[in-house]
Amino acid sequence: MINNTEKQISTSAKNYADSLIQVGKDGIISYDTILKDLNIVKEIIAESDELVKVMDNPAISINAKNEIIDSVFSNQISDKIINFLKILIDKNRFNELEQIILSYSNEVDNINNIKRVKVFSAVEITPDRKQRLIEKLQNKLQKNIAVDWLTDKDIIGGLVIKIDDDVIDNSLKNKLESLSKNII
Repeated sequence: MINNTEKQISTSAKNYADSLIQVGKDGIISYDTILKDLNIVKEIIAESDELVKVMDNPAISINAKNEIIDSVFSNQISDKIINFLKILIDKNRFNELEQIILSYSNEVDNINNIKRVKVFSAVEITPDRKQRLIEKLQNKLQKNIAVDWLTDKDIIGGLVIKIDDDVIDNSLKNKLESLSKNII
C-alpha cells in the first residue's frame, strides 16, 4: 500500500534539474513545456527496453546515440530538450534521467507552491468529500494541493494520507490494530 522509501535523488541529477529550472527562469522555454517534454521522454523510454539498452551500451558511439535521440524525439519534443538529452548522453548521465525528472518536478512544485499528497481510502471518495479534504489540507499546509486518490481495500475504512514522509493513518484497520494492542 504505502511506500515510505522514496527514490533518492543524486546530486548530479539535482544539478541537471537546476539547469532546466534556470532555462525556465530565463524564459527560453516554459516550466510546463519542459515538464511535458520530459514526461513524453519518460513514457517513450518506459515503453522501450531496447532504447534504454542502447543508451546504456558503452560500445555504441555518442554520435550514434545522438542520431537515435533525433530520430525518436524530433517531432515530439522541443529542440531544447533534445539538446538536453544529448548533453546527458555526452556526460554519460542518461541513466539518471528519471531522477532528473523527479527533481525537476519537485522544484517546479516548490516554485508553484504545490504540495503533492496521496490519499488512500477503502472505497471511492465522493467529489464533495474530496473537495472538502483538499480545502482542509490547503488551509493546514498553506499550499496548493495536488492529490493522487488511491483505493486500498486493506485499510477497511477511513483514510490514510501521505504527505512527503509523513503518514496520517485514520483508517479503521489502524484503529482496530491499536485497539487489539491495548487489549492484549
